[in-house]
Amino acid sequence: MHHISNVMTQFCQIDQPFILENGETLPSLTIAYHTFGTMNADCSNVIWVMHGLTANSDVADWWPHTVEKGKFLDPEKYFIVCANMLGSCYGTTGPSSINPATGLPWCGDFPRVTIRDMVKCHRILAQKLGITRIHEMIGVSLGGFQAIEWMVTDPDFAENVMFCATDSSCSPWLAAFNKSMYMAIATDPSYGEPRLDAAQKGLATARAIALISYRGPFAYNMSQRDDDKNPDPFFHRVQTYQAYQGEKLCKRFDVYSYVRICESGDSHNVGRGRGGIHEALKKIKANTLVIGISSDILFPPLCLKELADSIPGSTFRVMESDFAHDGFLIEHEKLNGFMQEWRKKRGEGN
Repeated sequence: MHHISNVMTQFCQIDQPFILENGETLPSLTIAYHTFGTMNADCSNVIWVMHGLTANSDVADWWPHTVEKGKFLDPEKYFIVCANMLGSCYGTTGPSSINPATGLPWCGDFPRVTIRDMVKCHRILAQKLGITRIHEMIGVSLGGFQAIEWMVTDPDFAENVMFCATDSSCSPWLAAFNKSMYMAIATDPSYGEPRLDAAQKGLATARAIALISYRGPFAYNMSQRDDDKNPDPFFHRVQTYQAYQGEKLCKRFDVYSYVRICESGDSHNVGRGRGGIHEALKKIKANTLVIGISSDILFPPLCLKELADSIPGSTFRVMESDFAHDGFLIEHEKLNGFMQEWRKKRGEGN
């Protein structure tokens, strides 16, 4: 078994057209993914993790202290799979991939994709890996959108599922943040130019807007307080932090991938064409744990409670945290406690 730091990105290549929900077609498909640990003989130890907006398929990279011995993603016990989502710039087909028709990156010509398109992608990968049923699925944030959609599409795929800091549809509140980001990006005159470094100022501004929704007032007020001794009355440390975070994202992401992934969030409604959200969620058969974060303003705990209430036999927990939406990334010890307790309740040892 690899040591975690040596785990390499793997690629699944599908050399046939991939039809999107909107009827458009991608000529081929590449799916980037990571695996940790070893699959056992009867494939009964598989955990499938779905990542958030700008993360990648390397869970150990973006989710510290989870892929470790004794933790809920223990690679000595489980075979952990995480695939990079469709439309991203971390190896799966997206705007930064080469469009075979032009020999250049797709950039803004890459079609809009939905959460259902992303799930279709994941299901292709599962099939290629010979995985027909998994022990557990974990979906956080935008990854939760995909996990919920997958559980409704194929209720028999996972025995257990955990949804954290997510929702069954794109709320008006989330759509408002997304629209504000698109408006910021559209003010950058280079947006639309066929190059991957276009609209960096717009992307940085969009990221600064998004961060407000991820961190919320408690986290900012706790971590970004100014020193009273500063002689400049107009200086706020947090303002340099906002600018820094925007620049940081520009170094690892392109504007077209960012917009397409945010738009996939806009498309999310598990009830579309299924008689509404409540009817759709009733289809979920897996043993379900739903975790809300007490200070999350993007997906308030009440949204998670509504989600849990619509899923037969589910368990709802609130994780107390001052880190808002980003709490799921930071409070790994609390999350680990919730996961281990849930597993113990269903008869699994540590």
